[in-house]
Amino acid sequence: MRPLYHPSLKEITVQGILYALSDPVRVRIYAELAQADCAMNCSAFLSHGNLKLPKSTLSQHFKILREAGLIRSERKGVELKNSTRCQELKKKLGPMVVGILQAYQNEANESKR
Repeated sequence: MRPLYHPSLKEITVQGILYALSDPVRVRIYAELAQADCAMNCSAFLSHGNLKLPKSTLSQHFKILREAGLIRSERKGVELKNSTRCQELKKKLGPMVVGILQAYQNEANESKR
């Protein structure tokens, strides 16, 4: 199997993170990973609320998050376990990622009203 690409902290860019978090599905995935106590695999998101996505689509979303530097993926057998790189990102970007997640949450709450 090919090794997974994880950018170093020096390679992570604001533009890459903004692109990765520009999709509402990826924001939901990242927010849930950030709140999880442990690494999660892609199939945990297959039937997520009223959103049903094929595994291939989810895999693409995870790849974009990984290549932007937002998550780290580790192979465990045939599955990939995904976790956030929050602590590393905080050192480089400060509260930017948390601010983006909070803005999406505020937007979602306003649209429910």
